[in-house]
Amino acid sequence: MRRGWKGLFGLAGAFLATVAGAQQEGDPAAGRRLAEAWCSGCHVIGPGASGPVVDATPTFPSIARMPSATGMSLRAFLLTPHSRMPDIQMSREQTDDVVAYILSLRGR
Repeated sequence: MRRGWKGLFGLAGAFLATVAGAQQEGDPAAGRRLAEAWCSGCHVIGPGASGPVVDATPTFPSIARMPSATGMSLRAFLLTPHSRMPDIQMSREQTDDVVAYILSLRGR
């Protein structure tokens, strides 16, 4: 019986590692393209990017440098409606891509 529990915990650990890894996935290049199309009207989305920026709107690089900016926190923010942001309906894959792009800007 003891051996069975170890196997069960091992499978659970492997599952959790897979889920955690999946939460960190996304295509930064696709995220940049989405940000150019949907976000650049208000945000500076990265190095070399320009656009009409609202004074109080943070840049994507400054968001990436925030200690609170994690994959999970950015996903939660993007999936929650905000009065100052347009209600852009992104798929899970698109959200992952934008999050991956923002996090790729750390240190820039």
